[in-house]
Amino acid sequence: MIARRMWTLFEPLHAVTYFAPECRAAFEEAGLRGFWRGYFGGRSAPLGAVGAAPVAAMFFGFAPRMVERALPGLWELAAPEVALRARAEGARAALLRLLPEAAGDLAEAAGLLRQAAEAVDTAGRPLAAANAALPWPTDPLDVVWHAATVLREHRGDGHVAALVVAGLDGCESLAWRAALDNDRRLLQQARGWADDEWTLAEGRLVEKGWLDAAGRPTEFGEAAFAQVEARTDVIADDVWRGVDTGRLVELLAPLAAVAAEALPFPNPIGLTKQA
Repeated sequence: MIARRMWTLFEPLHAVTYFAPECRAAFEEAGLRGFWRGYFGGRSAPLGAVGAAPVAAMFFGFAPRMVERALPGLWELAAPEVALRARAEGARAALLRLLPEAAGDLAEAAGLLRQAAEAVDTAGRPLAAANAALPWPTDPLDVVWHAATVLREHRGDGHVAALVVAGLDGCESLAWRAALDNDRRLLQQARGWADDEWTLAEGRLVEKGWLDAAGRPTEFGEAAFAQVEARTDVIADDVWRGVDTGRLVELLAPLAAVAAEALPFPNPIGLTKQA
C-alpha cells in the first residue's frame, strides 16, 4: 500500500529533529538541555504548555514517569513558542547540511507533500491536528519538513488507535515488537519501562495469546499484529488520493536516503536502513 511506502520516505525527513546534531544544538540553545528535554519539548510544543498525562497518552509507548520527568517542568526553561522555533531552526539547519542540491526538485516535492498534508483528517488525531494548525512556512525546504511532520503524526495517531483497538497498551506494544523484530534493551531503555513492568507486559501478551510461554510470537499474535499494521495503512491512505505519488517517490527517495544518515540504526522508530 502506498501509505507504507510514503512513510518510509517522509519519516526520515522528520526524524532528523531528534537525532541530528544541529537539532540537538538548537534545543540546547533554547534552554532544553539533554536529549529528552528536546524530544518532549519539541514534539509536544504544538499542543501548548501541556502536562505529562495527555502527552503520555498521545505518545503511547512511554512510561508515564519518564514523561513526568520532563513535563510540565521544561516549559519553565523554554516556552512552547521557543521550543517550536528551536525545532524548526534545527531541522532546517540539519536538512541544509544533509540534502544534496541535485536530489530532485525540492519545490515540486514540497508542493506534493503539502498537498497530502493538507488533506489529513485530524478528527481523533491530536498530534496531527496540533501540527496541522501551525502556520505553513514558505521556503520549500521548511515546507518539506513541516509536511513530513504533519504526515508522520497523522500516521502515528492512527497507529496508536489501531493498537488500542487490538487491546494493547504502550508497554505491551513494545514488548511485542521486541519479541517480533526489535531489541528489548533498546526499546525498554528508550521508553523508560522498569524490568518488572516489562515482565508483566510480556505476561499479559501470553494471556492474550500473542506470545507463547517461551516469549516467542505465536501465529495468532503475528496475524493480529498484521491486522494492526494493515489498519494503520488503510486509515493513512486517504491523504494520498489525488497526489502524484509516483513522482513524489522519485523526488523523496534520494532525500530520505540521505536524511537517514542522521539517524541511529537500529532505532525505536522502526525504520530500517533498507527503507
